[in-house]
Amino acid sequence: MRDLESSLQQFAEFLLKAKFVSESTAPHCVRHVRQFLSRPATDGALADRVRSFCEDLEREGSQDWQVRQAGHALRLYFVHFLRRTDWHQAPASPAIDAEGQVTPLAALEQLRLRLRARHYAIRTEESYTHWARRFLDHLVERQGRPRPQVDAQAVRDYATHLAVRQRVSASTQNQAVSAILFLCREVLRVDVRDLELSARARRGTHLPVVLSLPETAALLDAMHGTARLMATLIYGGGLRLSECCELRVKDLDFDQGLVFVRSGKGDKDRSTLLAEAGRDELRAHLQQAEALHHADRRAGLAGVWLPDALERKYPNAGRSLGWFWVFPSHTLSTDPRSGIVRRHHVHETVVQKAVKDAATRARIHKPVSVHTLRHCFATHLLLNGVDIRQIQEYLGHTHVETTMIYTHVVKELRNPATSPLDLLRRTTSPGGRHDPR
Repeated sequence: MRDLESSLQQFAEFLLKAKFVSESTAPHCVRHVRQFLSRPATDGALADRVRSFCEDLEREGSQDWQVRQAGHALRLYFVHFLRRTDWHQAPASPAIDAEGQVTPLAALEQLRLRLRARHYAIRTEESYTHWARRFLDHLVERQGRPRPQVDAQAVRDYATHLAVRQRVSASTQNQAVSAILFLCREVLRVDVRDLELSARARRGTHLPVVLSLPETAALLDAMHGTARLMATLIYGGGLRLSECCELRVKDLDFDQGLVFVRSGKGDKDRSTLLAEAGRDELRAHLQQAEALHHADRRAGLAGVWLPDALERKYPNAGRSLGWFWVFPSHTLSTDPRSGIVRRHHVHETVVQKAVKDAATRARIHKPVSVHTLRHCFATHLLLNGVDIRQIQEYLGHTHVETTMIYTHVVKELRNPATSPLDLLRRTTSPGGRHDPR
């Protein structure tokens, strides 16, 4: 620690002497460097570690100018002060042997560690690990050896294999390519800069499936129990299925009529609508959840899962009612990362199956899924004249262009063209003769 403070003192003197920054900015640069050096060291190029550090600052709420200042301070420290020439040079990967061959099991383990270091969601970790395993298995089979060699051409060939032989959709292919590029860039140290765009498939423009108001009512009426309550929350607030499952008791504000989504897609928080309809049923459901929470406390179970380091920062938060799930599972499960047995939220397949069965009972022949209710939320708000920007905030879209897709659906629903067959029938008499009137 003494050596670190001595180095930082010399760095501060270097900044002022070289006039890289002003006297008022120098202390902030030193603070950023101290904060970076206090973090546990991770694998990867120094530039990548700095980028990850800046991403964490932005995620924690730092302003843009503060993030830029931190990145500039670290470049000054390593490149100009320490004169590090390995800024973009990554250390050797433990997943690659001396002959440049990949050890699949070590590569997958390193992939999981890199994803967790970047705070990727558990779903992304599972998806990326799945595609990386399939990619490496494909290379093992094709090259005929247990430790394959990976290069840019192997990635191109596998993307072609998915499109031509497996006939996967464009979105599936792009998901697989994203996982493999992350594996190559972060674990195997393969230069894939030329593949970022060339290996991806072009996606067509598809309008979302949207139900009419009577169809939506029929679908919800065909459901019952907890699944129906979750479906009404999703439709009433435009929630994603995962966001609904992961709701905590503290995220419901009955007084303001709001649902707060924490760490949604893109690790963003937002608020959306809590409809008045169904609030009595929701309150009754919360009483049942509270009774289950008290039973867990009496049984001495571990508290519910908390994101990031909150479990260490607030040791008792996981045992409080506010952090308890709105829709808890009736059975216990084992945390896939920590191995702790605790109560998790209800599984998504419960709602997915209930919606599919309800669509069948309601005789709705469109391809209905839980996400269809989110599409209906946006479209029905547009039909009622709600501003597109407000809908964007409710949905949690980063770009308004993503929300604009619903304007095309509304256009078709609001002003449908008249078929020429109907025009012909209107100008033709019942007997098939032209009516001059």
